[in-house]
Amino acid sequence: MADMGSFREAVTAWAAGGPGDPARELAARLCVRAAVLLEGPSDAAAVDALAARRGRNLAAEGVCVLAMGGAMSVGRFARLLGPTGLGLRLTGLCDERERGHYARGLARAGAAEQEFFVCAADLEDELIRALGVTRVTELVRAEGDLRALQTFLRQPAQQGRTLQQQLRRFLGTKKGRKIHYGRVLVEALDPDRTPAPLDGVLTSLV
Repeated sequence: MADMGSFREAVTAWAAGGPGDPARELAARLCVRAAVLLEGPSDAAAVDALAARRGRNLAAEGVCVLAMGGAMSVGRFARLLGPTGLGLRLTGLCDERERGHYARGLARAGAAEQEFFVCAADLEDELIRALGVTRVTELVRAEGDLRALQTFLRQPAQQGRTLQQQLRRFLGTKKGRKIHYGRVLVEALDPDRTPAPLDGVLTSLV
């Protein structure tokens, strides 16, 4: 049975050099109208978690949340999915350091006017600042990772960094941890403390 996951797989294969017909056929069958382009799966987990908290089913709304596998891929995906490809509305998140790359990639794909939202450092940093380091540490404890965090904080490379910087780095030290905490941190947010870039993505998809 075709679903949004099938469409994501077809688009990813297309971007890797495969045929485009499967993605085109699924886009029509599923009435896909928009794509949220994200650097990686932890960003996708956060977007999906916020949508669920707000009672929204993005797939049912015709919105594909797509982890591109790196910021360098934005031009390729925008070309396939945007005005010169499937004609979908594009939105997404990018880090401040990638803003120029995104702007160039979108412009080359004819999607320069599409709306993307910029995180100061990255989404994990935005979430840690929104929750505060005390709350994030409590969540790490609740998830059973406190001992791993304490060991990490004793490493010489972490000395002299702020706890916020250390927590952000800790989330990326084990495969799958950023994805897991992308969901955990979003689910712990007070509704009025959602980081502006993440909130912008969801509110733009009307």
